[in-house]
Amino acid sequence: MTSQFASPNGIGKNNQLGKLSNFGEMPGLEGLGTRSVEAWFLGVKAENADLLESLIVEAIRDHTFWRRNFHPGDPTYITEQIKRQPEYIEAIDTLKESYRSLLAFLKKSVPFFSMRYQGHMLWDMTMPSILGYFAAMLYNPNNVAFEASTATTLLEILVGDDLCRMLGYTIPNEAEIEKGAIRPWGHITCGGTVANIEAIWSARNLKFYPLALQAALQNEALLSAAKDIEISLPTGESKPLIELDTWSMLNLKGDDILALPIRLYQEYQIKSETLTKVLSKYSLQNLGMAEFSRRFLSDINSLPVFLVPATKHYSFPKAAALLGIGASNLIDVPVDEDARMSIIEVKKILQDCLAQRRPVYTVVCVMGSTEESATDPLKDVLDLREELRSQGLEFTIHADAAWGGYFASLLREDETNTPQLTKTKEELITEIGLSSYVTQQFQVLNNADSITVDPHKSGYIPYPAGVLCYRNSAMRDLVTFAAPYMYHGEAEPTVGIYGLEGSKPGAAAASVYLSHKVIRPTKSGYGRIISKALFNCKKLYARLLCMARPEDRFIVVPVLRLPAEISGSDVEQQIQFIRDRIDRASNDRLLADKEALQLLSEIGPDQNIITYAFNFKYPDGSLNTDLALVNRLNRAIYEQLSIKPGEDIYGYKLIVSTTDFDAAHYGEVFIEHYKQRLLGVSGVTGSSITVLRSTVLDPWLAETSKGSFIDVLEHEFRQAVSDSLFRDALLQIFEDVDKNQDGVLEISEIAEKFKTLGYTDEDINVFWNMSDVNKDSTLSMEEFIQHFSHFLVLSLPG
Repeated sequence: MTSQFASPNGIGKNNQLGKLSNFGEMPGLEGLGTRSVEAWFLGVKAENADLLESLIVEAIRDHTFWRRNFHPGDPTYITEQIKRQPEYIEAIDTLKESYRSLLAFLKKSVPFFSMRYQGHMLWDMTMPSILGYFAAMLYNPNNVAFEASTATTLLEILVGDDLCRMLGYTIPNEAEIEKGAIRPWGHITCGGTVANIEAIWSARNLKFYPLALQAALQNEALLSAAKDIEISLPTGESKPLIELDTWSMLNLKGDDILALPIRLYQEYQIKSETLTKVLSKYSLQNLGMAEFSRRFLSDINSLPVFLVPATKHYSFPKAAALLGIGASNLIDVPVDEDARMSIIEVKKILQDCLAQRRPVYTVVCVMGSTEESATDPLKDVLDLREELRSQGLEFTIHADAAWGGYFASLLREDETNTPQLTKTKEELITEIGLSSYVTQQFQVLNNADSITVDPHKSGYIPYPAGVLCYRNSAMRDLVTFAAPYMYHGEAEPTVGIYGLEGSKPGAAAASVYLSHKVIRPTKSGYGRIISKALFNCKKLYARLLCMARPEDRFIVVPVLRLPAEISGSDVEQQIQFIRDRIDRASNDRLLADKEALQLLSEIGPDQNIITYAFNFKYPDGSLNTDLALVNRLNRAIYEQLSIKPGEDIYGYKLIVSTTDFDAAHYGEVFIEHYKQRLLGVSGVTGSSITVLRSTVLDPWLAETSKGSFIDVLEHEFRQAVSDSLFRDALLQIFEDVDKNQDGVLEISEIAEKFKTLGYTDEDINVFWNMSDVNKDSTLSMEEFIQHFSHFLVLSLPG
């Protein structure tokens, strides 16, 4: 590496902030936070508009006061005389006109705040996050360096620690650090993509660091005193680093590697600057992948790999490309029937790597996939690593909790001396915890080596605000090109030298800070928002599951299985239980039904994205078994419920999103199982399934002043399905008429089909003239569908 790892000493309990005595009172995140979800948001109808407006104005006035009192004797320039000049007046008029035009245009934006929006992973923003961003934005701080962000750098340090605590990492005090406790560290990025790339970057550099250090110990006189330094092997024994073969050095424990620079200083008095200078001749950062591989990896048969689930975010292929790892060295792990990474497949792949002596950088577990909201079996992966360590295979574990990270707040107790929150019966019922499976995974989250979390997703905070947290703070120095600050004496704090970005807005740090100050990331803060949204999501899952009536010509099949399906018990009996005691039960009735509440917490997605698909029935009641027709129906429904460029945003009554599952990525087990559930038969051809997706972040969906809004959503789903089935029926007629299958209809094809239906030549000419709008002597599919139903009405008797 180009720099020695920073000692964690000096960064316990915000030692960095304590050095800045001239700043006066330092900010902090200690405290109880507040308890009212209704006070945390602007509201779906802007009910808190007056409050937000007054606080925004206060920020502007406070900023103005700051400007006027910074060396108040300095001259002004924009005088009243200048303001009366024609050019000034014209410029201001243009500003106002252009601004108002922009305000009007922005109303074409997506109504994320609405209960009708279920598209992507965002909803409304918390008011404190808006205010924090706006107030700091006026100062335009750049958190790349302390001198450009003297206030917001400190806020980022506080936020990094706060998120580490939320995710389960313990922040040790100075005394504990002196005794060897590992200090975590987190910093803000522009989003989960950058955080994930940085995590893979640090894992790659960690894997290769011992090779560079071994070469330096062998060749550099400045390190001769430490030539005999020993390191522990995962198998339990210790050996001198310079005696290890390449395979052994590529399978050392991360904490043991990260401790080497500190040991070199403590045991051999080799300073940080010396080690940084010497290692520059051998580090991957300087040599590049090709030269480093030529020098140090010649006796490794296969290049190292990293494992990701099929549900991975696109940031991981990007990481493989950007870091020179190569997409062929990224291994997709198939998922199980519930879209979670298959632990059976993970074990098989890792055992193959061990047998082939193929190094592994890291295994990625997704803690809330962005398409299925599935939580990977982190606990099992951690246990598997312990098992393989004894056999000589070592790797880091990265948790991609970009979407799911804030769900950890449901497991975080309120801070000491927090008054117990008294909840009404209504509040008790409209909050729900994680399922037992998901709880197990989040309870061991603190054992992951790095964690991505996005405040701008389930933290309800403005873009851009992603975060990467390291279990061991020394990991951050693997991705910097500057000697690290040691945080001693009067050294300034910094966060900008770590990671991928150069410039990044300090306003993001202020936004997260103020939101966390008002809404603590514990059970009574963010836990309340998320538990309410989770309740609503599971209620919507129950409605989708039970929505189709016997007389309906459709069914709905959620991707996530019921507990009865997993255990092999009576599925229909459980669906009937959900229909009778959960789906349409009143809040009072559900509160009194402990058995129903228990089941509600276990059904549905791991977090709050529901993925589902519709299928249709033929008039005789039989279920369609053609996957291509299922996909066409769901794409048609999506067309009804998606935003199209140029259309009036006020016309949308429900907004969802869509995705495709394919066997090449997800694996045959998942695809074949879901196809069978959706089509009712096995062995159907087709390897790609189009599904719909609803993201539920709204904490009030099931408890509005007019009752549950889920009833409104069902109405809109039914209308979309009805319209799509009608369109699909017309599409089937079009395909039947299109004898030569060229995608357009000629009048001869129309005449042949219509005459068999009893229409006259005059009828055919009427239809043709009304349908061939562009007069090109053919009818496109859209022209036919648009006009055929109208023609049917015109041709009815009377």
